Amino acid sequence: MTKVPAILIEDDVHLREGFKMLLERYAPDMQVVAEADSVATGLAVLQQYQPQVVFLDIHLTDGTGFDLLENYQQQFGALTSQVIFITAHEQYALKAFRFSALDYLLKPIDPDELQAVLIKLRQLVIQQHSFAHIDLLLENMRKRNDSFKRIALTNSDGMHLFEVADIMRCESEDNYTVFYIKGHKPVLISKTLKEYDDLLSEHGFERVHQSHLVNGAYVKSYIKKEGGYLVMTDGAHIPVSQRKKERIQDWLNRGY
Repeated sequence: MTKVPAILIEDDVHLREGFKMLLERYAPDMQVVAEADSVATGLAVLQQYQPQVVFLDIHLTDGTGFDLLENYQQQFGALTSQVIFITAHEQYALKAFRFSALDYLLKPIDPDELQAVLIKLRQLVIQQHSFAHIDLLLENMRKRNDSFKRIALTNSDGMHLFEVADIMRCESEDNYTVFYIKGHKPVLISKTLKEYDDLLSEHGFERVHQSHLVNGAYVKSYIKKEGGYLVMTDGAHIPVSQRKKERIQDWLNRGY
């Protein structure tokens, strides 16, 4: 069986060795064909091997993983490899990854998290659309603030980029989330509503019910009768949780 070629770019030699051992155990269908520890050597091996998968540390000996991606795009064009970031707990970078629908592994590497990432990675290798994710990530990292304007949503159809301001509401369906977006058909994503609640709460969104996350900009009115519900600009009636009624009224009065 042909193995998926991968490159490991990490400045800590001990972590590289440990990571390769984990891959041998949990990803026998993958082969690390080259390693690098810097932006310069990373560019060289990326250009030489054109791997399907890149495991990329954020902090390298002569810069960052983001520098490497920027330099690669400037010199060689879009990177078509699937990129999995390896990082310490850096809140801004983690949020940028999530808005860009990119996967990452936190140090020290947890075998269970690695296996979960590998499951998704195998499907992404088939779909081959990582370059748009990378473009969005670099756009977000250049801003260095929390005002991410676009979000990447990935499902069986592929990857979709949307303006955050165009998302009217999100609805939970078991372990899935349905996005209702202005001018677009609903998009079903295989992630929980809680994940998007965490991601969008600073962008004018409020969890008004266990199953509903709404963008305040699309709330037309709040109706107190029948248990309480919001009327959205698209005509949808969204129930408000009994225990959140007072908070939702305060939220609307504040202008989100």
